Amino acid sequence: MSLSSPRSVTTYPQSAGRRTRIFFLHAGRNIDRPAIAGVVLQSTTLSGARWRGDRYGGTSDGRNGCPCTTLRRKRAAGALCGPVRPAGRTRRPGKPLSVVRPDRVPRDRPPCHRPLTMLQNSYRLIAASADRFAGRTALRFIASPEGDEVAAWTYAELVGRITAFANGLHLLGVDRTSVVAFALPNLSETHVALWGAEAVGIALPLNPALGVATLAAILREAGASVLVTQASAITLSPSELEAVLSAVPSLSHLILVDSPASAVCAGTVAVHDFDALCTASDRDRLRFADARSSDDSSWFCTGGTTGLPKIARRSHANELANVAQIATAVTGLLGEGDAMLSGLPMFHVNAAMVSGLLPFAIGGEVVLATAMGFRTPGLLAGFWPLVDRFGITSFSAVPTLLSALAQIPKPEGAAASLRFAICGAAPLSAAQHAVAERALGVPVLEGYGLTEGTCATSLNPADDRRPGSIGRVLPGQRARPMILDDDGRWVRDAAVGEVGALAISGDNVFIGYRSVAHDRGIWIDHPDGRRWLNTGDLARIDADGYLWLTGRAKDLIIRGGHNIDPAVIEEALSGHPAVLLAAAVGRPDAHAGEVPVAFVQLRPDAMVDEAALLAFAEAAIDERAARPKGVRILPALPLTAVGKIFKPELRRLAAEEAN
Repeated sequence: MSLSSPRSVTTYPQSAGRRTRIFFLHAGRNIDRPAIAGVVLQSTTLSGARWRGDRYGGTSDGRNGCPCTTLRRKRAAGALCGPVRPAGRTRRPGKPLSVVRPDRVPRDRPPCHRPLTMLQNSYRLIAASADRFAGRTALRFIASPEGDEVAAWTYAELVGRITAFANGLHLLGVDRTSVVAFALPNLSETHVALWGAEAVGIALPLNPALGVATLAAILREAGASVLVTQASAITLSPSELEAVLSAVPSLSHLILVDSPASAVCAGTVAVHDFDALCTASDRDRLRFADARSSDDSSWFCTGGTTGLPKIARRSHANELANVAQIATAVTGLLGEGDAMLSGLPMFHVNAAMVSGLLPFAIGGEVVLATAMGFRTPGLLAGFWPLVDRFGITSFSAVPTLLSALAQIPKPEGAAASLRFAICGAAPLSAAQHAVAERALGVPVLEGYGLTEGTCATSLNPADDRRPGSIGRVLPGQRARPMILDDDGRWVRDAAVGEVGALAISGDNVFIGYRSVAHDRGIWIDHPDGRRWLNTGDLARIDADGYLWLTGRAKDLIIRGGHNIDPAVIEEALSGHPAVLLAAAVGRPDAHAGEVPVAFVQLRPDAMVDEAALLAFAEAAIDERAARPKGVRILPALPLTAVGKIFKPELRRLAAEEAN
C-alpha cells in the first residue's frame, strides 16, 4: 500500500490530559474504510512530564507499561511503516513512527510504543518501504576488507528480486507449509533467499560451515523440500553436497548460487541456477496468496551445546512485532537513510532482524561486510576505513568482537558517522563495556534476546546506560524474574533485587519448537493468564527496571551445595589488564561435586603467568566459595560460529584436568 500525504491532523483524546497527534494517511480511498492507517507522530502530557512507562514502557517490577499488550495477537501483528515527513513539518532525524489503526487506539490509555499496522508479513513490510524509498540504496555488498563494492541494490531492485525468487519457488511447488533451507554466507542473495522463502513458505537459515552429517540431520528433522546453497570452498564441496542430497529424502530441489548447475550430480533432485530461476519469474507482484500474520515465517536453529540444535518456529507476527519494538528502542539513533554494517552470520537472528529487517523497515541501508562477515581476515584491521567510506552509523556485535576491535587503534577524526553499537548474544562485563566505549568513541548498548523471543527483549537506553546490565524491557513485551519450584512451576514473582528464572511474554515470543517434545518445561503457568516463556537464564531486576543477568541455570557451578555464578569470576578476571577474554566453568571434584576453574585468553603481547592471575582473582572476589581453584591460559578460547565462548569445550578440558 502506497501512502500519500496526510489529509488531516487530529488531536486524539487520551486520559489524564494526554494528547496524541495522529496523521491520517490513505491510498486514494475513502478515509472511513479499513485500509486507512494512522501514524502516531508524538505523544506529550500537558504537564510535559514523561509517562512513567518511560521510553521502554517498563516498570520497576519488570512489567511493561505498553497498554496494547492486551490486544489479541492478530491485532498486534505490527510493523513499522517507516518515518514520514508530513507536509509543513520537519522530521526529527532518525525518529521512527508508530503506525496504528485509528479505530484501535485505546482512547482511555496512554499511547502505545508498539506500532500496529495492517501489514501482515515480512514481504509486505519490505514492499512498503520499496513503495516509499524505491530509488534509495537498500542493500550493499562489500567483497573484501579493502571495501571493494560488488553490488548495491535499491529498494525497488531488492523487492523485485525477492518477488521473483518467491514466485520461482512457487513454480517449483513450494507452498505455505514447505520448508526452504539455505546454507549461504553473507551474500546479497542470502537476503533474497531469506525474505523470498518467507513470502511463499518457511525459511530455514543454516550455518554454511556445518558438516555433512549435521546438515543432513537438520534437513531431515525439518522436512526441507528445497536447499539453496553454493558448491564452493566456503560451503560444501560438490561431493559433500551430493552426500547431503542422498541423505535427505524430502529434498526435491537444489538451487545453486554462483555455481553452475552441472557442478553437482544430484540424482533425483532437480538442480536450478539461482539467477536463472529469478530471471524467469515475475518480479512485479506475487503470484500466490499472501502469508497470514499467524503463518510460520522462519525456523531458526537454536545454539545447542550437545547433539542437534532445536528448531524454533517463528511467525510473521513475531518478526514484525519485534522489529517494531527494536525500532522504538533506537528512536533518535537510527532512521531512514542510515547505514548499518552487517557482519554477524545470516543464520543468526541478530543479523536477520537487527541488521536486516530493522533497517529495511525504516528505509535504512544494510551494508554486508564481506561474505564471511567479521570473521574475514583483515576486516577488523580495516574496520575504521570501512566505516568512513560507507558512512556507517551503527553495527551489531558480540563481546568477543568488541574486545578484538578495541585492539585496533581508531585514527584521529575517523568514524564521524558512527553513532552507536549494539552488543548481545553473551554477557558483556562492565570492564569490557568501558574498554569498548573508549575504543569506539560511541555508546555501546548492551541488550538481551534469544531465538525463541524472535531476537531482542531488552536494551540499554543510550542516554542512561548501566554497564553490566542488559537494559530495560522493550515495548510490547514483559520480562521478569520468577521463583520456580524444582519442576519449573511458578511459585511467585521475584522481588526487586532477587535472582530468579527470567521469563518473557509478548507478541514476539515464538510458536514453539519443531519437535513438540522440546516444548516440555519451557512454558510457565502464571496466574495472570499470559503465555510466559522460561528463557533458561537467571536474572534480577533493580528498582529502575533494569535487568541484570546472573548466568544460565545450566551454567551455575554447584560447589558443595553452594551455587556460584560464573559471571562473578569472569568479571573479576576481565578486570586484569592482560586479559582479553575470560570464562569460568565447574571442574568435577570428588569432595565438593564441582569447584570453579577459569580459562583466559590474553591480550596480544601481554605477559602474565597463571599464578599471578589466580592471585588477582582471589583478591578481587569477595565470596570465598567463588574463588577459582585454578586459572589456565589458552592461546584462544573456543568460540561458536556466532562468536560466543563455547563452554562445553572448556568443561571437557576441566574434566580432563580432574582425571
